[in-house]
Amino acid sequence: MCGIVAYYGPNQAYDFLIKGLQRLEYRGYDSAGIALLDGDLKVYKNKGKVSELEATAAGQDITGTRGIGHTRWATHGEPNTANAHPHLSQSGDIALIHNGIIENYATLKKVLVQRGHTFKSDTDTEVLIHLIEEIKINEKVDLLEAVRLALNEVIGAYAIVLLSKNDPNTLIAARKGSPLVVGISDTKGEFFLASDATPIVEYTKTVTYIDDNEIVSIHDGEMTIKTIDNVHKSAFMQQLEISLDFLEKGGYEHFMLKEIFEQPKSIYDSMRGRFDPVNLTFAMRSLEEYASKIKNLDRIIIVACGTSWHAGLVGEYLIEEFGRIPVEVEYASEFRYRNPVISEKDLVIAISQSGETADTLAALELAKEKGATIYGICNVVGSSIPRLTHAGAYTHAGPEIGVASTKAFTAQVTVLTLLALGIAEIRGTIARERLREMFAELEVIPKKVEALLASCHEKCKEIAAIYKDAPNCLYLGRGYNFPVALEGALKLKEISYIHAEGYPAAEMKHGPIALIDEEMPIVVIATKRNYYEKVVSNIQEVKARKGKIIAIVTEGDEKVAEMADHFIEIPDTEDCLTPILATIPLQLLSYYIAVMRGCNVDQPRNLAKSVTVE
Repeated sequence: MCGIVAYYGPNQAYDFLIKGLQRLEYRGYDSAGIALLDGDLKVYKNKGKVSELEATAAGQDITGTRGIGHTRWATHGEPNTANAHPHLSQSGDIALIHNGIIENYATLKKVLVQRGHTFKSDTDTEVLIHLIEEIKINEKVDLLEAVRLALNEVIGAYAIVLLSKNDPNTLIAARKGSPLVVGISDTKGEFFLASDATPIVEYTKTVTYIDDNEIVSIHDGEMTIKTIDNVHKSAFMQQLEISLDFLEKGGYEHFMLKEIFEQPKSIYDSMRGRFDPVNLTFAMRSLEEYASKIKNLDRIIIVACGTSWHAGLVGEYLIEEFGRIPVEVEYASEFRYRNPVISEKDLVIAISQSGETADTLAALELAKEKGATIYGICNVVGSSIPRLTHAGAYTHAGPEIGVASTKAFTAQVTVLTLLALGIAEIRGTIARERLREMFAELEVIPKKVEALLASCHEKCKEIAAIYKDAPNCLYLGRGYNFPVALEGALKLKEISYIHAEGYPAAEMKHGPIALIDEEMPIVVIATKRNYYEKVVSNIQEVKARKGKIIAIVTEGDEKVAEMADHFIEIPDTEDCLTPILATIPLQLLSYYIAVMRGCNVDQPRNLAKSVTVE
């Protein structure tokens, strides 16, 4: 969950490290630290954000052409300076940064304490660096071999980078279960390492993504890769396609607001080139390659976490409606713990913005072992999920920096819609005319989102001002809009810290109705297609108990608009596409409530963007 950066080259490391940590701060902001090597090993770290680290380092010696940096999301040990990375070995000669969890750290620590080691933090990471040095001394091996031997003793997940003042021309990194990418400069002997490519793209477009159980050694300006089993590997070079524009706020106050307004483009990019509305054809090779498998599937299982899980629920409705095949949506974090029944006739779809979500990766590994076909939907090129799956589709939403996911959700729903239609065509469960109708509506969805953003922006701000101090909020929806209610509630919880719950509208009577009074705002997605009259009845039940109704309605609706205390209109569309549109005002509503409450919108407390621990 943490962010790591490192520099090796002819230039000073400090500026790259600080800028890189700022780019990666969405991964964790409990503490930050750097280590610089220039003859001696200089470590600066503190509780809090990267800006506080800059203040700590101001006026200090920040020279060094080798350096490592870390921004932390706390797991082992509270957020404080002592637990901040980098951590030093017993001698103080070796510094290490780490993203992940060492599960057997307590056992290892007990042994090391018995051997005379003393620890200055509560972290699992400090145990690892002590272990590496212990092996280096006892086995009389170099640092690279000590790292390899130590990693064979640890259980858990890690991306690590090490520096040693006794070997200043060497930098070592390794990964298992946590992401790590190496950027190779056009300048000979210059390398950039990071948790993802966002800190690197400004300096080089040439990268290699390190695989699980691989160790990178940069020595005397040359890079080598070997496995923890001591097998040498060749680096596979790729060219980044990330634009720097995605990594800057571009005049917006927050990344979240920028990313909300990027959705017309991200939705368009996620469908661009994937279907031909004239000839009614698909250009999704991932489906074509597995057509025979899709025809004979018994079941589809969707695994995901958080916002991606909500997108998966929409996917369930879509695939069952069009593809006529049973779909189950599972929390990835629970999937593998109940010994699920999986067979070769199952398709498992994994959804993840980052492609690094640890729980989702673990679920995929289990499903793959049992013979299922694995399909990935992910946003980050080169991440772990695409490398593990048999097939898949990128969402092409571009980097999402705001911790609360916005454009990733609508992009995922877009891809799931295409996937459902593609499965339906392969299985012969959709008529050509119906396919034509869906393609025609999909084509205009980006324009409808653009128009909606323009029309509802100010109204969302006005409503937010009224309800910013509400202690609780209820979100209700039916059918395709039930996952929208869940997603709307999650957004409010994440960034404003207001307790919110999403419910199927009919389930309100089975408990939540007891909470409703004149202080309780209830957000109802009441679009004019299926279930409209049922939702109207639910609104009347709320009004009878003096609840405040904020309704999301179809343009031109008068019935609900008259009943509601506030209403926001969205363009009319196919029922199955309403989640893409109905989500937009809920994102804006959450955003403005959070801003008015003085919350850190892009970096909400206790959260991080990429959850790489289980």
